[in-house]
Amino acid sequence: MADADPAALHEFRAEEAQKPNTLRKRLLGGIAGAVLLAGVGYGGWYVLVGSHHISTDNAYVGADTASVTPMVAAQVAGVAVSDTQTVRKGDILVQLDDSDARIALAQAEAELARARRQYGQTSATSTALAAQVDARNADIARARAQLVSAQADYEKARVDLARRQRLAPNGAVSGEELTSATNGYASAKAALDLARAGVAQASSTKGAASGELAANNALISGTTAATAPEVLAAQARVAQAQLDLQRTVIRAPIDGVITRRSVQVGQRVAPGAALMLIVPVGQLYVDANFKEGQLTRVKVGQPVTLKSDLYGGDVEYHGKVVGLSGGTGSSFALIPAQNATGNWIKVVQRLPVRVALDPKELQAHPLRVGLSMDAEIDVSAN
Repeated sequence: MADADPAALHEFRAEEAQKPNTLRKRLLGGIAGAVLLAGVGYGGWYVLVGSHHISTDNAYVGADTASVTPMVAAQVAGVAVSDTQTVRKGDILVQLDDSDARIALAQAEAELARARRQYGQTSATSTALAAQVDARNADIARARAQLVSAQADYEKARVDLARRQRLAPNGAVSGEELTSATNGYASAKAALDLARAGVAQASSTKGAASGELAANNALISGTTAATAPEVLAAQARVAQAQLDLQRTVIRAPIDGVITRRSVQVGQRVAPGAALMLIVPVGQLYVDANFKEGQLTRVKVGQPVTLKSDLYGGDVEYHGKVVGLSGGTGSSFALIPAQNATGNWIKVVQRLPVRVALDPKELQAHPLRVGLSMDAEIDVSAN
């Protein structure tokens, strides 16, 4: 090395020192190019695809569950289902003791028979009262005839008495005969008064009979044995008793899966007490909670793609937006936030978006209420 040219040696050393700088520059240039390319690619993807979709992993499966409650108070005689069991609409869930309901039905039927009999009796009473009115008319006619006879007797007795009174001063009539005529006149007058009273009594009796007939006819006027108010009321009680008897058998109102069964055999239940829930697993929906800034372009009817944590990314569900909630979750909380206080910190709010699922996809891959979902809405669709 001692014989080497100093200039050449200096040049060699300079070249060796520049090699790492050149390699570093190439490496940094490559990284910058890759970052730039990735940025351009992401920008293109966002403009063409990403800007038309919004997504969230804050989404959960929900359902409009059916609460099974008794309509009558009774003791539980049997329970035909258990938790997690699948039932169809109309299946028997709970059998209540129907002894009291059967007795109530028998009593209601007896009251109905009594009401029909009473209507028949009332109708027959009207016929009897009408006959009584006719009889009172006959009594009036007889009393009037007696009055006419008494009036004639009275006139004859009056004339006889007047004639003898004119002849008495001349001695043509004895005192005994005059006394007899006077007594006859008094008897005829009394008989006349009695006949008049008989006519008045017969008329009064007829008036009473007519009043009873009118009152009785008012009970059945415009009705039949099938339309009488008492009969209709008794029929309503029979229908209610029959309904109560039917309600001792509690059936499933919808198709679904039994959950939260709390009823046991021998338990006495009251109307309205919750016995169990039925979850309609074939009619589930998803409530996806999107940030308020994501909802600008969300509309009802837009398609939604969903994935469940239960099945992973291999299974996709397809649905559509059916509505947006009327308020955020915090606004309906038991103790809502008081932002009017001085200790206010802005928190991005989320609004539930209801998504309807495809029933066929639910049947192929069943879900359960409360499961987590990832939801992505295509906001480019109108």
